[in-house]
Amino acid sequence: MKIGLYFGSFNPIHVGHLVIANYIVNHQNLDQVWFVVSPHNPHKIKSSLLEDYHRLALVKEAIDSNPKLRASDIEFGLDQPNYTAKTLAHLKEKYPDNNFSLIMGEDNLRTFHKWYNYEAILENHSILVYPRVYTVQELESATSDNNELVDHKNVTICTDAPMMVVSSSYIRKAIKQRQDVRYLLTPEVLKYVEEMGFYK
Repeated sequence: MKIGLYFGSFNPIHVGHLVIANYIVNHQNLDQVWFVVSPHNPHKIKSSLLEDYHRLALVKEAIDSNPKLRASDIEFGLDQPNYTAKTLAHLKEKYPDNNFSLIMGEDNLRTFHKWYNYEAILENHSILVYPRVYTVQELESATSDNNELVDHKNVTICTDAPMMVVSSSYIRKAIKQRQDVRYLLTPEVLKYVEEMGFYK
């Protein structure tokens, strides 16, 4: 199977994540996209980050009706802090018949050359990049980053992918301020978040 790996904290997963994953799985010749939920780094204190199993549950709630999307807790059992290169090696060992690609935003590609063992990742996996809307500050800082990877043979820029501005941090802030976020989360995720009183 051809699998696209979409890494993130998904705190919480929102419609932007789903639109991007659904677009890529249907336009990049993939069988599935796996949402790889990143575990809480034990060395960092993040009061706004939900427990690992809650974020995994939210992803499952969000994608339950789509057989092309899957939730993965593969990193939960790996040593922390973890690196994407090590996760990929573990996945290849566990699923030797699968072909894994990485899904990332354009902002991550700009700093990809700073990732642990990034050369090995590039050599053995394709990178599927979706566009991002930048703030002025992000554009200014991005100019200093190496962007030569855009032309790498294993990098595909998904230029027609929808550009999503919504963010998990905005949603958390909105919930804390008692604002209506019903169209930013799926009904199932919204129900889970409201019933558990998350982010308030």
